Amino acid sequence: MKSSGRRLAAVAAGVGIAPLVTVVLPATSAFAHGYVSSPPSRQAQCAQRTVQCGEIQWEPQSVEGPKGLRSCSGGNARFSDLDDDSKAWKPTAVGQSVTFNWTFTAQHSTRDYEYYLGGKRIGVFNGRGSSHTVNLGGVTGRQKVLAVWNIADTANAFYACIDLQVQ
Repeated sequence: MKSSGRRLAAVAAGVGIAPLVTVVLPATSAFAHGYVSSPPSRQAQCAQRTVQCGEIQWEPQSVEGPKGLRSCSGGNARFSDLDDDSKAWKPTAVGQSVTFNWTFTAQHSTRDYEYYLGGKRIGVFNGRGSSHTVNLGGVTGRQKVLAVWNIADTANAFYACIDLQVQ
């Protein structure tokens, strides 16, 4: 009877501590956020092992940095592989307009989505949504588009670069 009493006390203590552990432990990258999955962004290609990359292969949704950056890594040194244009990124063949589809692992309040080509903004979409069709403005050949998801209630954004072969 003594051992069952100790087990009951241990269970009760565990139940009492569990809410504290949940509050005290920080969130990990597993609860992170979003990326362009189609056409496959560089981080999607890393996650699919199409291209050999560093840590980003485990968390393609985590390319987060301050708003206003123009880098594929979002200024995050851990994901600097994404900034390396010499890697074997596989471009997706597209026409003059392309639909970018985002995959979200955690929702955030959205300010807007921006799309850049050669440093020039080629599209902006307000509000919610996970799919945006952008006109590429007459360019052809190999191109890199930077997609930015600007969060409304923080100073951060999520970044994704997509390699395209425009017909």
